[in-house]
Amino acid sequence: VNWIRRFILFHQKRHPQEMGAPEIEAFLTHLAIAGNVAASTQNQAFHALLFLYKHVLQIDLPPIDALRAEGQRRLPVVLSQDEVRRLLEQVEGGEGTYRLMAELMYGAGLRLMEAVRLRVKDVDFARRQIMVREGKGDKDRAVPLPQRVAEELRRQAERVRRWHERDRANDVPGVYLPQALERKYPNAGRELGWQWLFPSKRLSRDPRRPDVVRRHHVNENAVQRAVTEAARKAQLAKRATPHTLRHSFATHLLENGYDIRTIQELLGHEDVRTTMIYTHVAKQGACGVRSPLDLIDAAEAPSLCPREW
Repeated sequence: VNWIRRFILFHQKRHPQEMGAPEIEAFLTHLAIAGNVAASTQNQAFHALLFLYKHVLQIDLPPIDALRAEGQRRLPVVLSQDEVRRLLEQVEGGEGTYRLMAELMYGAGLRLMEAVRLRVKDVDFARRQIMVREGKGDKDRAVPLPQRVAEELRRQAERVRRWHERDRANDVPGVYLPQALERKYPNAGRELGWQWLFPSKRLSRDPRRPDVVRRHHVNENAVQRAVTEAARKAQLAKRATPHTLRHSFATHLLENGYDIRTIQELLGHEDVRTTMIYTHVAKQGACGVRSPLDLIDAAEAPSLCPREW
């Protein structure tokens, strides 16, 4: 909505129906030249306008030929295992569930919203895995269930069962399901398996159906704040967010000898080139190279990395 508003104001408040590809190209070019925005920012504006024309106004646009902002590669921030431990020890809130979610983001490589949207049925204790449903790109994938948190997850599932029984006794509507599933299985939202693994303590109005008040999952912003505050308390010099835990998961797997294809599957990346960025921050990379400064006074200098790397 913000990008659409900026697009309209840029063209002197003309209605989008009166505009088209030339105006979009002019706006995107302005962002690249005058705004000096990053490629990802320009891309976000572009897709916002595509959504407006395709899904709201239902107008087909010709190919857009705007000056593209230059893409810049940024290496991810990665924590050491000691820094991860210190951060996790400081995560508070949600009666312990925020720390549990942070442990899953690091231990299973989950994105923040993937952790927030887990349902009871997604955790397979027998097979020691977690099913991530409708991840980025609308793809499902299986990730390892860290044994360190298995018992706490069992206790969390039991807490959800008790909440679920109270909700059923109070005739609270079932949890939200994707529309196709809700039409096909109208009672599934009242079944235990479909309940959010990390539910909100309060009932809330469903924005898709304002007449329905139901139990939603925890607010992702609260989890994000808890992790950021934990990084501050742990006195980490690096900026740490929930996604930093996912970056650390991938990098530490690479350092422990797992192949890049396996890591790609666990992260749910469409292209292995996206996963390859972790080779630039893993210890096999820069840590395996001896600086020439260290070779000035010695013909042989010890490697900076353990031999097994």
